[in-house]
Amino acid sequence: MKSIVVTAADISLFHVAARELGDACQWWRIAQTNGLSDPDLSKVETVQPLKIPMKGLTFSSGLPNEEGG
Repeated sequence: MKSIVVTAADISLFHVAARELGDACQWWRIAQTNGLSDPDLSKVETVQPLKIPMKGLTFSSGLPNEEGG
């Protein structure tokens, strides 16, 4: 697991997931790892640290509870 920092300029967890995991639909994995429920980062007022889960080979669909495709 790696850690990054995000700001409002990152816009949303969709953008972060696309950049860090290669799949915007896996935003929920970042949210779950960090105890978040809202993918919107536009209201972040300060630098926010986030833990990024490892890329999961079994998460091909990008949707929770739909592992393995």
